[in-house]
Amino acid sequence: MSTDRPRVSAQLPDFPWDKLTAYAAQARAHPDGIVDLSVGTPVDATPEVAQAALRAAADSPGYPMTVGLPESRQAVVDWFARSHGATGLDIDQVLPVIGSKELIASLPLHLGIGPRDLVVYPELAYPTYEVGAALVGARTRATDSLTSLGPETPRLLWINSPSNPTGRVLPPEHLKKVVDWCRERGVLLVSDECYIECTWEGRAYSVLHPDICGGSHDGILAVHSLSKRSNLAGYRCAFVAGDRSVIAELLAVRKNLGLQMPGPQQRVLAAVLADDQHSREQHERYADRRATLGAALEAAGFTIDHSEASLYLWATRGPDGPDCWETVAELAELGILVAPGSFYGAAGSRHVRVAFTATDERVAAAASRLAASA
Repeated sequence: MSTDRPRVSAQLPDFPWDKLTAYAAQARAHPDGIVDLSVGTPVDATPEVAQAALRAAADSPGYPMTVGLPESRQAVVDWFARSHGATGLDIDQVLPVIGSKELIASLPLHLGIGPRDLVVYPELAYPTYEVGAALVGARTRATDSLTSLGPETPRLLWINSPSNPTGRVLPPEHLKKVVDWCRERGVLLVSDECYIECTWEGRAYSVLHPDICGGSHDGILAVHSLSKRSNLAGYRCAFVAGDRSVIAELLAVRKNLGLQMPGPQQRVLAAVLADDQHSREQHERYADRRATLGAALEAAGFTIDHSEASLYLWATRGPDGPDCWETVAELAELGILVAPGSFYGAAGSRHVRVAFTATDERVAAAASRLAASA
């Protein structure tokens, strides 16, 4: 590749996880091994309902369709109505995607957003919102205040409830306000709801709920993933649903690019969405781990902010406490690897994000080490 040509990677932010390499090595050197609470990857077994569906669909010689199987999209429609009260969807308002990160990163490109357009995302946010905007050269603003935008109208507004990294859940009246604001201005609202079934306190609402959207899905999309709910991170099963015309445009673009969820995974998607039992069992496992880690962190002098949902604890030692990287270093000495809050925005500079997706044994080990250090 010629070095005098511009590189796409130069447009993108540095990949944050590369900055944890030295701390991961330090944590792995602990005599009892590392407790990795950084990325938040599922470690429990993929449920049998998924494995059975994959086995049954293993003979899959033909090309899958980008639009997805009707039964897979119907399973999404049924799940939205049954589990989250989001009624009124049709299958042509649902599109399977190859993991939610792929959809989030490519959405601005696939919708024709460009350098003159503004993309807005939360002040503390999953870095891929920024990556997707940077890929197309769009302008960005990280803010939780719509009034701070003044007269400017974004092309795309991201919200994330439950939040990664904070675990904050936006109340329904706030969600409705955002929906109304976007519709008044013709702004596409995309709600990242991947942690909606990882709620521990209160209730998380989808923007597709009729109390939020007024019974109309115009101008709004909701993004969901099965990675956390069903331990399917390795399967790359996710979907986007909402505005019929936007879904149709995404389908038209993605067909030309050959972006197709593999056929067997489409069968798995339908099977796991129709089964709530495995999700409830996983929810109980995470609830126990959350309680163990939360108590251990608080006993060690941490404060847990928000964290009413998601698979993380948003921990700090106060507004005058140490910088997040100092905390990362201190925990790495204990063999515990966490994510610095600055990965998610400047407002996270004194927080760390602590995942509770490790095994029961590793979570217990982290709690023991924290207790010994207190």
